[in-house]
This record gives sequence, C-alpha cells and structure tokens, in this order.
Amino acid sequence: MPFRSMIQEMKGEIGAISRRGLLRSRSGRPGGVRRVAAVEPDEAAMRESCWGQVPPELLRDVLARVVDDEARWPGRQAVVACAGVCRAWRRVVKEMVRTPEVCGKLTFPISLKQPGPRDATLKCFIKRNRDAQSYFLYIGVTDALADDGKLLLAARKYRRSAWTEYLISIDANDVSKGNGTCIGKLRSNFLGTKFTVYDAHPPCAGAVPSKGPSAHIIGSAQVPRRLPAGNYPVSHISYDVNVLGSRGPRKMNCVMDSIPVSTIKEGGAAPTQTEFLSSNSSSFASVPFFRQRSGRLDSSGESENKVMLKNKSPRWHEQLQCWCLNFHGRVTVASVKNFQLVASEGGAPSNQDDDDVILQFGKVGKDLFTMDYRYPISAFQAFAICLSSFDTKIGCE
Repeated sequence: MPFRSMIQEMKGEIGAISRRGLLRSRSGRPGGVRRVAAVEPDEAAMRESCWGQVPPELLRDVLARVVDDEARWPGRQAVVACAGVCRAWRRVVKEMVRTPEVCGKLTFPISLKQPGPRDATLKCFIKRNRDAQSYFLYIGVTDALADDGKLLLAARKYRRSAWTEYLISIDANDVSKGNGTCIGKLRSNFLGTKFTVYDAHPPCAGAVPSKGPSAHIIGSAQVPRRLPAGNYPVSHISYDVNVLGSRGPRKMNCVMDSIPVSTIKEGGAAPTQTEFLSSNSSSFASVPFFRQRSGRLDSSGESENKVMLKNKSPRWHEQLQCWCLNFHGRVTVASVKNFQLVASEGGAPSNQDDDDVILQFGKVGKDLFTMDYRYPISAFQAFAICLSSFDTKIGCE
C-alpha cells in the first residue's frame, strides 16, 4: 500500500473514533431538543485501533521510510500526520526526526527554535502586508525565489510612544500576547537604532528572564498577569548612528546572548531547545528597555563570550555607481535593507568568504524578501533580526 494512501486511511479511522468518543447526546428536554456534551476521547477505542497495534519492528521500518522519503514541505506533513496517529507512533517519530542542524529539514514547530544546518542554508522568504503591518515567514517548497511556500512564522508591528514592538507567533491569524502561540518579540529603542529579541521560552538551561513588573496596579489592588511565557533576551541588534546623513550602506552588529562563542569553533555545539518549556514569570512585561546591564551593546564585558555577527562590507561598483554584495541570485532589487551577516572576531568580520554567511536578507519585489540562514542561529532568531531591518531608523537615515 502506498504511504500516502496508508496515511489517509489512518486519518479517516482516527477521525471516526474521535467523533464517536467526543459527542454524546442527551435527550428528554421539552420539544425533543437534544443537548450535545463534549467528553474526553475514548482511550480504549484509540488503543484498539489497528494502527496502534502494529509490531514495533514493522512500525519503525514504515516510519523510517516516511521520514526519509519526504525531504521538504508540503511532503513533510506526512511525517507530522504519522506523529498524530497515537502515542506509540508519536514517540517513534520524535526519535527518528533529527534536528535541522543535522538533517537540514524543518518538521515540528520546535524546529523553528533550533539551530539551522551546518553545511547548507535554509532558503526562506518574507511577505510584507503594509496595510496590516504584518510580516509572514515561509520556507520555499521549490528552488524558485518565491512560491506558495510553507508558513513558518508571522509577526505584527505595534507602535508605542517610546518604542516599536514586533510580536512573533506561529499562528498567522492571531498575533497577540494573550495566546499560547506567541513565541517571542522584537523591541526597538526610540531612535530605531537598537533592538532586543526576546524569547518566550527558556533558550537554554539556566536562562534568566529579564526583570520587570509582574502585576498591574489598579487602584489599591494588584492584578497579576496571567500570560504563559517569559522574557528571555536572546539577541541584541545595533545599527550605527548616522546623524550627519552621509550616504552609504547601513552598519549593523548582533550580539547573540544565548549562543556562546564556542559554538562556532571546531567541535562546538549550539544550545538546542527540545520542547516549548513553560515559564512562571510574566510574559512580555513592560520591562525598562535597555536599562538592564544585558541590554548594552558594547564589544567588551559580557559580549566577549557570545557570538557576534556583523554585516559584510559591500564594495563600490564604479560602473553601476552603487554598493554591491554577491547574493548568488537570491536578491534582485537594490535596497538599504539588504545585508549579509558573518561571525566577527575582535570587532571586525572574521573573513569575507561567501560560504561563511550565516544570515542573508534581501529584496526581490515590492513586498517580497528572501531570507537564508544557517547554523548557529534559528529561524526565529533570523526572522527577528530581519524584522529589525524593516523598522524606521530615525538615527540612521
């Protein structure tokens, strides 16, 4: 039986079991009106499913073929469907699906928080909706510059009196602080020259959230916040101030708070989240921005042991009369937003080799941009860094 037909049959059977277990009607009310009550799924029926009784050796062989056969989306949805059959299937699939750093594939939502592949780049693109102030990250399903893609993340821009804030969510239809799908945010200073990326979940063991008020004060009563996640700073982004308005490309650097510098050395390993851990701290509280010591963006002290990324210096093209970078065909429109980030040592880019570009972002249409990233940063971190390029920068241009 073909894998696709088998998966469709599994989904139909599990759906029928769920419908029998979830709906129970109770009659006897006036007029013959029946009220439907929701109950827990019938676990006994789920265990009796023929798919839950597959011998372990055969199950592993079948799922291994499914995992290896589907290289990219939309085919990867077959792997996710297998993980949703029952607990036994989910456990085996989670054991077989490797991290993007190893396999170069994005499968489950947690993959968006894990480092990208070491030996290649994941090619994504960003669509901008100017009217809604929204941004959507997709991974390409073909090698074209843009296609329908698979939606990964969504972000929405909020303007405050003293800063700009971008909320990042895995749900494109609900980008708000109060739901469980918001996985992080980006916040700027007043001039738009400094940004901090906050993760809603602990990026690594021992991560400490930013300090901030944990309750609203209404009159004489305190109302505690009831939001599910925390404020974990994972990156600080800085753009050089250009108050004189001199012409030239932007200069930016990123201090990756959650990635030690040892990860980019031989034998190093980047911190890898394995699940979305909950936090008891206040979620995205109104922290005093850049007042904490961790908010400083200097090249000494705490940043010495963290990975620092700087943009590659473009060269001036005499014939074209413009600044140029080699994007290998992934960028087609000139824009001040275009950049390539490489690891730096001693305050300057370590080298200018194209193979060492960690994050590349550029314009290909009016509201269409490409984003390619690799180890040691994740899709979430790369997306947040690119969002900082969209923001208005009073102190830069």
